[in-house]
Amino acid sequence: EIIMTSPASRKHQEIAFFLQSILHSYVEFYRIGKILGAPFQMKLPFSGREPDIIFVHSDHLNRLKENFLDGPADMVVEIISKDSVSRDRGDKFLEYESAGIAEYWLIDPTRKQAEFYRLGDDNCYHPVLLDAEGKYHSEVIKGFWFKPSWLWQEPLPPDWEIRRELNLP
Repeated sequence: EIIMTSPASRKHQEIAFFLQSILHSYVEFYRIGKILGAPFQMKLPFSGREPDIIFVHSDHLNRLKENFLDGPADMVVEIISKDSVSRDRGDKFLEYESAGIAEYWLIDPTRKQAEFYRLGDDNCYHPVLLDAEGKYHSEVIKGFWFKPSWLWQEPLPPDWEIRRELNLP
């Protein structure tokens, strides 16, 4: 089944580019894998999806083919748009969970909410809360953290400012 969607909003694109940029800087600096953005297909056992952002750990780069990821990413980010709420929170949530994607981030620009899920030992997603400083600490991208509040700033913070906070050159 092919699902046609509306074009992404400007805010959606800005957030996707911002997150992709800081994740890419971190992952490349520490040489721990690859960050890719849509449109790039991730082939799962019973579906093919094009998440907004994927992270593939160095240990799994053999899954990365020229035009698709053959199997699950280690981390997926979906930015919710008005027509994707049920897909992102329902279909994709269950597909990513059953495929074994270790972290699933849901970013909702309309509600200004960010939700983070980790796959537990029971193979189910469990929500992860921010720390006392309002930071999310990734378990999959070791040492990486960010403040979801950055996503709601107008304009978004400049890359160099975020790289400095993350102690990147």
